This record gives sequence, C-alpha cells and structure tokens, in this order.
Amino acid sequence: MPLPTQTELAALVAFDTPTICNALEVVMPETRGRGFTVRPLVCGFPDLPPMVGYARTATIRARDPAAGTPAAARKLRDDYYRYVHAGEKPALIVIEDLDGADAGYGAFWGEVQSAIHRGMGAVGLVTDGSIRDLPQWAPGFQVLAGSVGPSHAFAHVEAFDLPVTVAGMQVHSGDLIHADRHGAVVVPLAAVSALPAAARQVAAREARILAVARASGCTAEKLVAIFADVDAIH
Repeated sequence: MPLPTQTELAALVAFDTPTICNALEVVMPETRGRGFTVRPLVCGFPDLPPMVGYARTATIRARDPAAGTPAAARKLRDDYYRYVHAGEKPALIVIEDLDGADAGYGAFWGEVQSAIHRGMGAVGLVTDGSIRDLPQWAPGFQVLAGSVGPSHAFAHVEAFDLPVTVAGMQVHSGDLIHADRHGAVVVPLAAVSALPAAARQVAAREARILAVARASGCTAEKLVAIFADVDAIH
C-alpha cells in the first residue's frame, strides 16, 4: 500500500506513544497484545517530542571482537551505512544486541554514531544495547536504550536489514515505528490515516471520566455511572 504522506506522519507525532497504542486498540483491536516494547528502556532525552520513522534494523555484539578480518568488518559497516542512507525517510534505527545476558557490554552508540545517523536522516534509535556520550549526543536525536555504559568494548555490526526483537517488540525493516519516553510501537500502515481521529475519540472518552474523578464530591456511584455512559458509546 502507499506510504503515509508527510502530513499523516506529522499528525502521529502530535500524540504520545501510549495514546497511539490506545488508538490502535480502536482501529485494529487485534494488535492490542503485540507489536510494542514490553520491557523497560532508558530514554536519553525525556523532554523531546515523540518520534515516527521507518525502521532500519541491525544486530550488534560488543563482548567479543568481530569474527573475520578487519577488512570484512569494515565492509559490513560500510554496507550498513549505505542501507540506512538508502531507506525511506524519516528513518528510525532499531538495533538488537545479541550478547544475551551481557547485552550492553559495550556501546555501539555515542557521540559519533548519533551524529552519523542524524546526518543520514534518522530521527532516533531504539535498542536493547547500551549508549554513552549523552552530553555530546547529536541534538534532537532521541534514544531508547537498554542501558548507559562507559566503553564501546568490541561493539560492531553483526548483520542488518533483518527482523529483530528489542524489548519484546518484533520489528521488520521498513516497519513504521512510533516511540517516546514510554517505549515504542509498530504502527501498521493500514491504520495510519485513522489513528488521529481514534486518538481524539479515546481522549474525549477519558476526559469525561477525568472530569468526574477530579471534581469535588467524586463517588464510586458517579464513576460507575460515567463508565456505563462512555462504555455504551465507545
């Protein structure tokens, strides 16, 4: 199907990721139990707005040196950069750390990589690996990471343009991702155009409940009544 327009993508940025998840429950109820991060990640810059972009996927390791020759490792890295640059924009990098219990042993990401990827049109990163150099991080480049650490150890790309799983979220190259300080969710392209209206619908429903909850004289019976009312039209 056609990719969303820039206007449609901008409309998604106006909502936080929990609201997008709520809206997806309305538009595509079958996605309610999947497609989002289910384990905590560290948000590098909580005050940045939500990010929306097309996934560029890769896997990394850092505990041990890359197998093969230095020339082969450089070629793999160079091909990875070409893959990121060639993809749909805005890009959102999604990287799985394959070091298992030692995920985050070394940081692939820091001042240099954030600047490189920002320069190639990426808006941010979701990874279960570690990050460093936060004061020197590329301005405006958001990150959700498994941890923060001091060293890059032997961090290197293992593969790219493949399915990955980060914090329980399964992602394929090219998937549309919405993410903010709360986590990330895969947004099916078929749902994009309907999500803003659904998000406003959910917000309006919650506003009616909150008006009762926050008013003086709130009682259980008043809450039961408003829930019965909004559930009838939800």
